[in-house]
Amino acid sequence: MKIVIIGATGFVGTNIVKEAVERGHQVLALARNPQKITPSEAVTAARVDVNDSQALAEAIRGYDVVVHTFAAPRSDSVEEPIARQTDGTKSIIRAVKQTGIQRLIAVGGAGTAEVAPGVPLMNSYLFPPEYEGGARSTSVIKDLLQKEDSFDWVFISPPNFLEDGERTGKYRTGKDNLVIELATGRSYMSVADYAVAMLDEIETPRHHRQRFTVGT
Repeated sequence: MKIVIIGATGFVGTNIVKEAVERGHQVLALARNPQKITPSEAVTAARVDVNDSQALAEAIRGYDVVVHTFAAPRSDSVEEPIARQTDGTKSIIRAVKQTGIQRLIAVGGAGTAEVAPGVPLMNSYLFPPEYEGGARSTSVIKDLLQKEDSFDWVFISPPNFLEDGERTGKYRTGKDNLVIELATGRSYMSVADYAVAMLDEIETPRHHRQRFTVGT
């Protein structure tokens, strides 16, 4: 497949690029600093302003699926990342619509996953307040996608702890619930296994216009 990865140099993006290439896909890696990406026969690196939907559409035209892993830069302000994530995600959606690409997979956050029915993690006492800006800006992606019915989208929420670690190829899924290890009560997954879950969904779509959660 021909896969666009927006935010390809980030913590999650780099692992998705690696997993996609290892599975034999062609990747267009878009990033603020594409010089960090090593081009190859399988990877084309480019810089496109995520807020320029016309330029973005021209870059991604002809691809099969778009992976949205763009994240607003961190800020001491809660409002600034929310505004920047809103602008960037709206631009990505416009570009997808312009090109007629029918599949968009978005990297979600753990903050919107539920720890009790109707109670997202970011609204619970368990959630560290210093992560509020990042969590609420990521939730914007889900909110905007839920308004779209002209293309097929998926929002994949990771567990509470997404860290460097071994690629096992094993994971569990949920619908809206935070995936937790029953034996330890920990919500964890290696970023390599998150990339596995992402590529599994790209290659064999099982979810359509919905969020699902993952974890080990």
